[in-house]
Amino acid sequence: MAAFRYLCIVLVLIGAGSTAAWADKRVALIIGNSTYKTVARLSNPANDAKLVGDMFRSAGFERVDVKLDLGVQEMRRTLREFGARAREAEVAVIYYAGHGIELDGVNYLIPTDASLEADSDVLDEAIALERVLFAIEPARQLRLVVLDACRDNPFAKTMKRSVASRSIGRGLAKVEPPSPNTMIAFSAKAGSTAADGDASNSPFATALVTHLPKPGLDLRRAFGFVRDDVLKATGYRQEPYVYGSLGGNDVALVPAAPAATAAMDPDAAMRRDYELAERIGSQAAFDAFLEKYPTGFYASLAKAQRAKLSSAGTGAKGAEPARDKPVEVARAPEPPATEVTRSPPEPAQRADKPSDPTVVAALPSPAEKPAAAAPPPDLPRLLAGELRRVGCGTADNAGSWDGHARRALERFNQQAGTRFDIKVASVDALDAVKARTSRVCPLVCGKGQRAEGESCVTVSCPAGQIRDDDGDCVRRKDEPVAKRPEEPTRREEPARKKEPAVAMRSEPETKRASGGGRCTNISQRCAIQIGGRCDAATGKWEYGRNGAGGDTMSFNNCLSRMMAGGR
Repeated sequence: MAAFRYLCIVLVLIGAGSTAAWADKRVALIIGNSTYKTVARLSNPANDAKLVGDMFRSAGFERVDVKLDLGVQEMRRTLREFGARAREAEVAVIYYAGHGIELDGVNYLIPTDASLEADSDVLDEAIALERVLFAIEPARQLRLVVLDACRDNPFAKTMKRSVASRSIGRGLAKVEPPSPNTMIAFSAKAGSTAADGDASNSPFATALVTHLPKPGLDLRRAFGFVRDDVLKATGYRQEPYVYGSLGGNDVALVPAAPAATAAMDPDAAMRRDYELAERIGSQAAFDAFLEKYPTGFYASLAKAQRAKLSSAGTGAKGAEPARDKPVEVARAPEPPATEVTRSPPEPAQRADKPSDPTVVAALPSPAEKPAAAAPPPDLPRLLAGELRRVGCGTADNAGSWDGHARRALERFNQQAGTRFDIKVASVDALDAVKARTSRVCPLVCGKGQRAEGESCVTVSCPAGQIRDDDGDCVRRKDEPVAKRPEEPTRREEPARKKEPAVAMRSEPETKRASGGGRCTNISQRCAIQIGGRCDAATGKWEYGRNGAGGDTMSFNNCLSRMMAGGR
């Protein structure tokens, strides 16, 4: 598995002067850690360390030490020895390539023998960045630290946390300059990662060795060129960044070459004086030139110009020359390529005086304005992808700046307070969106969904309902409708308990009599069953059929049964 590179550069410049002062001792220490004992091997650190070491040797450094695959004790000893050499140097440089980690805002370099099973092991098994800065502090003019240590760290994925709230960052943390005249440069913004590339060296290391050793090139401009190269090589996914400030003088890693002298062009002085006389455009000016240079090619040109002025009758007052055919000066020798001496600035012409064609032919052509860097060909796709990352876009983009992408940029403008033109995809808009590390636009969920964290979840429907095409919950078609119980129109009387049927005679039942010996409904029925009747006048029973007497025992047994609930 290829390791992601997060190249960070910390450039510390204290007391830096002009570019002409690098004649003193310059030393460099290069460390490349590739072969780790507990995690996968890194391929590029050793290659990048060798490449950067060769660059410093070619730049004329007095001593360059390249160290590979150092353990923790070897790294401490190497830094201590280099600190002693830095005390005698004007310029001291340290370059480190390998794994690094950020713990609670402090950056550490990881030696090859580190295991880092727990977060507390970082303090014992890693080297703090402050220790590296301490080693180069004795250098008197320029101190430079290059950290190629901000990769996707495999130690952080398996490391045990002793405190749940302890912060272990992605890559290395931002480093603020400790004092004035200090510059800190990262290969990518703090909190982001850098690409490893497909070649044997990373895109940043390649750009670094291309621009840093250019003679006389100010380091701020050099890192600007490095930024442009890395952006172009990574498809605008990785942007180097610079923090800190320097003074007004240029600070170059390699001094500028000595300026070329005018002695290399023997006619340089004569040419400058001729151009001055030509700008004045009077007979007196050319007379002064011919007095100093009586012979030569420019003397012949001066005589011709003087003759033109004389024939036009302008005299010595310096009137404008006649509009005759311009004197041919195409055969004038070009100045050598090494000529660096500049002519005095041309005074502004009067608006009513047209320029002399002869003067135009004699002056060198202005330098062409460099063309602006072309935006990446897939800029619409890149910008649309970044807008999706910050939550402002939802649709994929195939390379065209369509309506979805324009609406996404419009939402970004509303939430971020920017005013980018939504009709076109621009590099400025891409840079602004890439600078955002978290969601910008709020999460918008569809019908039947609700937001939970960074995603939308479907809201379940009640039992017996399903979701239709519009996202609403509706009743299932095959689900029977529960009928609502109807209220009774009237309150029904509870059913009365039917009394057991008793075989009765056809005679009408007499009225119930109360009191001792008087007939009751029960005794009346018994009397009827065994024969007898109740005298309505006296309320007495007469036993026997039709009152003719009857069986008293049978009558009493009947009464007992019926009183007990029988028949």
